[in-house]
Amino acid sequence: MSRSTNLVIKLASGVEAPELLAQAFTVATTALASGISVSFWLTGEASWLALPGRAQEFHLEHSPSIADSIATILAAGTLTLCTQCAVRRDLKEEDLISGIRIAGAAAYVEEITADATQALIY
Repeated sequence: MSRSTNLVIKLASGVEAPELLAQAFTVATTALASGISVSFWLTGEASWLALPGRAQEFHLEHSPSIADSIATILAAGTLTLCTQCAVRRDLKEEDLISGIRIAGAAAYVEEITADATQALIY
């Protein structure tokens, strides 16, 4: 991957799949540290991580803090909650960690079909 590559990561797994969850965030923050543009999408059970305090409840031995990873992504990339996932859970933008946006499939498709973009799904 060249430095001009964009990385879109979609996480559908929540705390029920701790290693997938941790791996997605580790890959995102590593990419950001390498100068790669990152867009991180929370879908399915990962949607709950968009709420304040939820990431602090998660801990996996030998993995970075998810709360810190979220802060890193918000500072240097974008973090999006899937529209349908938000609606199913009755989540509104004002309920979320500041800086997380809600967007739908059209925005996701636009991102993953852009030039020099690699999409990963966890």
